[in-house]
Amino acid sequence: MSAASIMVRREGPATIVTLHRPERRNAISRQMMEEIVAAAQAADGDPAVRALVVTGGAEYFSAGADLTEAGQVQGADALRYFQGLHRLNATLEGLAKPVIAAIEGFCLTGGCELALACDIRVAGAGATFAITSARIGTMPGAGGTQRLPRIVGLARALEMLFSAEPIDADEAFRIGLINRKTEQGGALRLALDMAAVYAERAPLGLAFAKRAVRRGIEMDLASGLDLETFMTTCIYGTADRHEGISAFLEKRKARFEGK
Repeated sequence: MSAASIMVRREGPATIVTLHRPERRNAISRQMMEEIVAAAQAADGDPAVRALVVTGGAEYFSAGADLTEAGQVQGADALRYFQGLHRLNATLEGLAKPVIAAIEGFCLTGGCELALACDIRVAGAGATFAITSARIGTMPGAGGTQRLPRIVGLARALEMLFSAEPIDADEAFRIGLINRKTEQGGALRLALDMAAVYAERAPLGLAFAKRAVRRGIEMDLASGLDLETFMTTCIYGTADRHEGISAFLEKRKARFEGK
């Protein structure tokens, strides 16, 4: 059996998935896709886990897709290959729990597309971001043409795709590609601090809000508001809603159970 391409551990309320192919600069292989999906699904099914943090470690996030694999696919196999990438990123988007990318160093092409599928992105000083497909005669194949403009806007997304040049953490923060920036080496700690805050919130409230935002952004405003109303009505029947309001009125800390 091949060695695992990720490392998984728990710290407090968070599961940390660390991309771990140092010999390939964390290039995303088919095996890595499957392992991240499995780890994410396991975290989603564990009520003690309140957030998933995806990181590449202290030196870099990911160089992108593994070109030794990607360069060989064609025909029907190419379709299966890109479906695997889309399944990976859709899994992160579909998790009921917050998913945070903690980024140090370079975050390139398929690695950047992986980060775009996370709910929140934080980066240390020195991090760089690029989708470099135009340099090798291809185009993004893991959702970059769709997620990037939804996050940074159409014109900025096209500028990044056309130039295929990296931007630094300051610029990434300015255009909204990352939510927060911190000192070099501090991205994982910041992500874990954020996860600790999320762990104090109602898990169903976070799950419903994530679903409403992600589904609603694809709808017209009226349809999105209908979705929000339906989901709010559903959550008002939960034990967590009763506990949350009771705790507020009684001036105590709420004890949410995800029910």
